[in-house]
Amino acid sequence: MSKTIEYTEGIVPYRHEELMAQVAGQLTDKRYQHCLRVELTARKLAAANDVDVELAGIAGLLHDYAKQRDDQTFIDLIKSRGMDPNLVAYGNGVWHGYVGAELIKDELHIYNEPILDAVRLHTVGAPYMTKLAQIIFMADFIEPARDFPGVDEARQATAHSLAAGVRFQIQHTLDYLIQKGAPVYPQTLATYNAWVGGVAPQFAN
Repeated sequence: MSKTIEYTEGIVPYRHEELMAQVAGQLTDKRYQHCLRVELTARKLAAANDVDVELAGIAGLLHDYAKQRDDQTFIDLIKSRGMDPNLVAYGNGVWHGYVGAELIKDELHIYNEPILDAVRLHTVGAPYMTKLAQIIFMADFIEPARDFPGVDEARQATAHSLAAGVRFQIQHTLDYLIQKGAPVYPQTLATYNAWVGGVAPQFAN
């Protein structure tokens, strides 16, 4: 289904099939298929929330572009780009968003900041997120192959509003990390405080 998509807005220097090939070349087929599902989910959420559908689809397709790089690639970029040095302690789950945006610029020559920001934030969120960033955050969480306790509730919340979906996801994620005894990246806590805890929330219109 996604192979019938054609880009018409000049957002990226690729046809859809060309960008698909670029993403597929960096991932296992299983991860690539996930990206295609996120792409389609993002397009549907964009259509339902008055966001540019093509922009959302591109961000969805790209969101895990760097997911399967080796740790040293991420660590080297964190250091060479002057990124938060604390990032080094948090692993791929955080790195592939923040550092992935750098690899998308370097390798794909895509510099659209709304897309890059949506990629950066798709796992940890932020106190303020544009609607596009909210869409990628949620599309990754609720794409059709996701199957975990609470996913149907997450889908229902997102259908009600993007903000409700974001609140559900960040609370679910924080609960999961706490139950595992895993470290929590400070940005995740900041997202939780803004969207769930009511600490200076900054919801995008």
